[in-house]
Amino acid sequence: MTTKYISRVMMLALAGVLLTMVSWAQGDKANRPSPPATASGKIKDATITINYGSPSVKGRQVWDPSGTLAPYGKVWRAGANEATTFETDKAIKVEGKELPAGKYGFFAIPGEKEWTIIFNKVANQWGAFKYDQAQDQLRVTAKPKKSAQMNERLAYDVTNQAVVLKWENVEVPIAVQ
Repeated sequence: MTTKYISRVMMLALAGVLLTMVSWAQGDKANRPSPPATASGKIKDATITINYGSPSVKGRQVWDPSGTLAPYGKVWRAGANEATTFETDKAIKVEGKELPAGKYGFFAIPGEKEWTIIFNKVANQWGAFKYDQAQDQLRVTAKPKKSAQMNERLAYDVTNQAVVLKWENVEVPIAVQ
């Protein structure tokens, strides 16, 4: 009876260890198909930090009016998984309009010739599923341009004068001062 009891305890312990390992693996965001990424930099004396999920093109059509990955004319989370966040430690001007210091949900409405860039007061949300336009702090427009090179993964750059979204064959510079 003691051998049977010990075998059961060992099996339960092993099952517990395996379940724990599986749950840890599920929680590791770096293993996602669109892993988390951060872009950070200074523009004048403001520190800008963008946190986003970085999806890959994987041979798919990204910019598309029919609605595959980032459809034209619809609010997009500007990344993957959780909504992208944009944080500034000082008030800045984005495309000439005031944006107070703070952390924002960062969304975009892609278009072939013009994009609407959105800074939403609700920073932490999943995707754009519960996006509420009434919570927008600021909306500006920016002009997309053809990228000098193919960008397999979505990436953001913070330069000394702009935040630049790069993915596939498109770049969207957003002037910041």
